[in-house]
Amino acid sequence: MTANFLIGLREGLEATLVVVLLMAYLAKTDRHHLLPRLWAGVAAAVVVSVGFGALLTFGPKGLTFEAQEAIGGGLSIVAVGLVTWMVFWMARTARTLGSDLKSRVDRSVGGAGWGLAVVAAIAVGREGLETALFLWAAAKATGESTQPLVGALLGLAVAAGLGYLLHRGVLKVNLSRFFTWTGAALIVIAGGVLSYGIHDLQEARLLPGLHSLAFDISGAVPPSSWYGTLLKGTLNFSPATTWLEAAAWLLYVAPVLFLYLRINRKAPAGPAASGTKAAVKAAAAV
Repeated sequence: MTANFLIGLREGLEATLVVVLLMAYLAKTDRHHLLPRLWAGVAAAVVVSVGFGALLTFGPKGLTFEAQEAIGGGLSIVAVGLVTWMVFWMARTARTLGSDLKSRVDRSVGGAGWGLAVVAAIAVGREGLETALFLWAAAKATGESTQPLVGALLGLAVAAGLGYLLHRGVLKVNLSRFFTWTGAALIVIAGGVLSYGIHDLQEARLLPGLHSLAFDISGAVPPSSWYGTLLKGTLNFSPATTWLEAAAWLLYVAPVLFLYLRINRKAPAGPAASGTKAAVKAAAAV
């Protein structure tokens, strides 16, 4: 539940930040009449994301066990790829997010302004689809359905609340630092999802080594214990891990986390390094 809360919070805040920036720019350029178009795009993105999540949840049912595991393992790996791309994209483009959105708005407000709905739908929908896929993969890895959903909804609710407070100028958050550390945490969580995806592919008999264990500490960390459940829910940790799972986790988390932290450490200091934060301050000042 904790991991899914973090996913919902991080992705929700990214989507909320996009909406806040678009609202602020419309207000600043005296285009209040286009706000319904903006919300129409956001609504469309939410509907598509929810529908995608439902398809992932109910689509594979009725297939053979091996087919379900193959689909689950493949989608888990795709989810890891998407979340990795997302954290690196945010690290590289946060400084220009506001200006990029403004240029898109300026190019799309001609005619009835429905181009703005497309901009909002794409910007928010990208986050929504990534969230739906990664949440589905994380929930499948923990073997639960209700708690991950509750955690994600709580994270999204907190993100929406923070977005509102940022828009009203009530709250000031160092978003650069927030996205840096949550991105690092998501990389570790993604490592667990990748490991579980590998396990699914092993159970589907697409990869070897299902019974070749690197370690089995089920006696010390029973899966049904509170600490076993906590480790499973936060890090997708499995007490019985195959060599292939362990290798995938290590070969993913170590280099990706190193590169990610290196990119963030090399980010220029000063206002330019926290463009997202500056953009929100500007939005709140409208």
